[in-house]
Amino acid sequence: MSDEISVKDEGFDHALTREILATLAGAGFALYGICRAQETSHRAHFTQWLAEVGCGEMTYLTQHIEQRMNPQEFVPTARSIICVADRYASGKPDPIHHNVSPRGRIARYARGRDYHLVIRERLEPIADDLRKRFPGHRFRVCVDTAPILEREHAQRAGLGRVGKHTLLIGEQSVGSWIVLGEIVTSLNLAPSEPVAGDPCATCTRCIDACPTQAIEPWKLHPERCISYLTIEHRSAPAKWFENRTDDWLFGCDACVEACPHSQPSQRSARVKPNANYEARHSDFDLADVLQWTESSQAALKLSKALLRAKLSMWKRNALLIVSGTSPQSWSTQLVDALGRLQADATEDVWLREKSEQLLRLHSQSKI
Repeated sequence: MSDEISVKDEGFDHALTREILATLAGAGFALYGICRAQETSHRAHFTQWLAEVGCGEMTYLTQHIEQRMNPQEFVPTARSIICVADRYASGKPDPIHHNVSPRGRIARYARGRDYHLVIRERLEPIADDLRKRFPGHRFRVCVDTAPILEREHAQRAGLGRVGKHTLLIGEQSVGSWIVLGEIVTSLNLAPSEPVAGDPCATCTRCIDACPTQAIEPWKLHPERCISYLTIEHRSAPAKWFENRTDDWLFGCDACVEACPHSQPSQRSARVKPNANYEARHSDFDLADVLQWTESSQAALKLSKALLRAKLSMWKRNALLIVSGTSPQSWSTQLVDALGRLQADATEDVWLREKSEQLLRLHSQSKI
């Protein structure tokens, strides 16, 4: 087995393990399993990635390193990690809008309710029940923001394997349309069987599909990743990125869309996406985004996941998409929005300067 679990290990509570797994199934999780709370086998790789590639403005990745490396540093006395995955999309292609004002797409994970809340709302009651039954033990619910290497734990728990795009490829043909959650506990539960083997072989579709060449096999360069640059990068964009976002306004699904494991199929259709992730916002008209105010944006009731990007970042991202389109295709509404943004002295300097540049291009296109 990949994480060196010996058949001689004793003391696992097999009956409780089966009960917990059945409870996770009843809670509607697409995938679930259990692994031992042991130190990462990728410490050197993580350290090298930070040194060579870096994490850009995601400085939180440089904090709590020992907790990330070892869940027993994160939760003292931890012995097991209960891992779950929610499926948030089927992989069905987005419709193509012809002859409409330019629009920007939202990554599928962020189109419905905030996955942090959706997963936590089901894991917390399970953890609360276990706390009452086992008062001497610890149970800590985690959803993405905690300093643990959740993809590695999920792989050890048998939920899937990490692909060349660095994402977990879920079993049962659910692909990478998944978000993860965990309960780190001091209970001694029986670990699930990890999935062995390379899920990618010679395939490079995710690498070839990336609009910004951000992916090497099993290595991501965040400074080139559209998801990072539209969500985590808070400052002005690099010059090279100004017309490289395709139509991605918030996040990017390009590598997952290209992955053979993530394509909709008869088998994958048996594992339905959780209804909580049904899209509330799939895309936005760019002219509308450029005219958002704090009050008009609040009226949209965006999820907490979408609010990860500040208002000025939404406008920045919209301008990046506009810069990659033909000025001759711009609607009157879009040109008017650029004019108002350029003239608004309260707006960010980069937004005003970029709007002015785009307006000049539009004027030149009519000559």
